[in-house]
Amino acid sequence: MLYTLVALVIILIAVYIAYSAIKVLWLNTWFIGWLKGMFGLCLLALGVGVGLVAYDVYTYKQINVGQPVATINFEGIEDQYFDALIVSADGKQQRFSLHGDQWQLDTRIIKWQGYFASLNIKPAFRLDRLSGRYYDIHKETTEKRSNFLIVKSLLGLDVWQLIHENQKYVQVLEANYGTARYLPMKSGALYEISLSNTGLNVRPLNDVAAKAIEEWK
Repeated sequence: MLYTLVALVIILIAVYIAYSAIKVLWLNTWFIGWLKGMFGLCLLALGVGVGLVAYDVYTYKQINVGQPVATINFEGIEDQYFDALIVSADGKQQRFSLHGDQWQLDTRIIKWQGYFASLNIKPAFRLDRLSGRYYDIHKETTEKRSNFLIVKSLLGLDVWQLIHENQKYVQVLEANYGTARYLPMKSGALYEISLSNTGLNVRPLNDVAAKAIEEWK
């Protein structure tokens, strides 16, 4: 909820900036001079940029450490080729086709630091990437690989990336990856992914998944 409210506030700012830009452009400013025209266009571009930031923030959700973020279910299509159904904590479903024997899920996590950390604000997370790999090293280097982005930032405006690359300037926030270890894909296997202090935890939700992990070990 917090990050949805933050996104709404940013959207309101973007709308106000865009409205101001349109006013500058509309009121005969082209007759007043090139400078005001350029200022209006820059203001409009700024409004669009702020709107893109709002959208990117909206794609993140609040969650407690230990709380499930998603489940993933596998159904075999053919040998070493699986249909993967991801159901996120908010009920959104996405399907991907993975080649290989194992799967891995990455998430993007934004945590508050310093004083804000003492306020117990929940970290923000977003499902990022799903990938598959082969047990066999030769196949891993020669066969078709599977690597999918689950959520994409619009027009390349990536809030997480901006924070991650400018960490020393944005000390109130920390942007990191949460990564689950590679686990076996098996037709009928169902797993649950939850957030931990160090990344992601995965546990089997049915006997098929539990048996696949035991055989893999």
